[in-house]
Amino acid sequence: MKKWMEKLIEQFDFEWDKNGAAEGTGEPGTKKVTSLGEDRATMLFILDTYNKHLMEIEGHPVRKTRDMLDEFAKELISPRDKNSERVLFRLRQFFSAYRIDETTYFQKTFEDFRTIIWDFVDQLAEDVGQEEKEDSEMKQSLDELKEAVESNSIDDLKNRSRKFIDSYIEKQFKKDKRRQTRMKSIRKNLTKVKKQLGEASSAARTDHLTNAYNRKTFDEYCEQFAKLLQASGQQCSLILVDIDHFKKINDTYGHPVGDFVLKELVGTLKGVFSRDGDLVARIGGEEFAIILPDYTSEQAMKKAEELMAKIRAEVYVQEDNQIRFTVSIGIAQLTKHEEVLSWVKRADLALYNSKNTGRNRATIAPAALTRVA
Repeated sequence: MKKWMEKLIEQFDFEWDKNGAAEGTGEPGTKKVTSLGEDRATMLFILDTYNKHLMEIEGHPVRKTRDMLDEFAKELISPRDKNSERVLFRLRQFFSAYRIDETTYFQKTFEDFRTIIWDFVDQLAEDVGQEEKEDSEMKQSLDELKEAVESNSIDDLKNRSRKFIDSYIEKQFKKDKRRQTRMKSIRKNLTKVKKQLGEASSAARTDHLTNAYNRKTFDEYCEQFAKLLQASGQQCSLILVDIDHFKKINDTYGHPVGDFVLKELVGTLKGVFSRDGDLVARIGGEEFAIILPDYTSEQAMKKAEELMAKIRAEVYVQEDNQIRFTVSIGIAQLTKHEEVLSWVKRADLALYNSKNTGRNRATIAPAALTRVA
């Protein structure tokens, strides 16, 4: 667990000494931690995992919620609070309120979906009911014509025949006209429903701030590409990108500028990784992932170098602020018979190596050792 603990605590301006304790960076205002027990480490892990899977819900903007979770994490790290009970009590209060609002959000989303589909089904049912009513009237008219055929009255047969033919032609004309109107309406409604469902689906699959894909979509695509590799032997590489010293950008310029940097980075990522099959996702606060089908790790490294060169040369301007930053990168090529978790972990360890050896660089993970039955 030590590796991820080092990486997590590093986000809050802490570093580990040789004995495994965490110390401040030595800069003014930094803190020191002499020890971190397994209980606090576990809570930090839970907070970090939850932080990476937040959704925008009413009353709980992702940025605000992330800041709150970061504050809880800092309190758990801080040596001033040896007793975790106070933090745990506040955490329970926060999660109780958050989960209620989160459940309400999903229920409302479900109701919105149900309303969209129900309105569509209701209209179809009304059209089908009208068709059945007219078919019933036509059947009754046809039965009357049969009775006239069986009678011995020529005049009655002529009258009934004329009446039936006129009625049939009129109803068919109205039916055709109504069918054209109905089909036009159905196409219009289908387009509307498709758009609404598409927007809802897109909202569920993308990060609200940057418009990159979210962690859920990233996980799904990883599974798909792993299966594809098993079936076809297709190459696939994963790149993890993390903004160096992102916390300092937030602390120096404020969160709105930090959000601006995240959005600009995604624009840069999409410009470099622009193939139809490439996937750019935000999987953490300032961490992004790119899935590259048909790419070896060496080819992915060339694209990573192109990305880093572009970011180094860029000055991101937001109002009166001119921001420069760098990124650290980890790369892993999916190995046949390798589990997805292993693939992502190797890329993450490569990213950690880049961060730990000076940042502003890319590292290729060693190939996985897989056991073939």
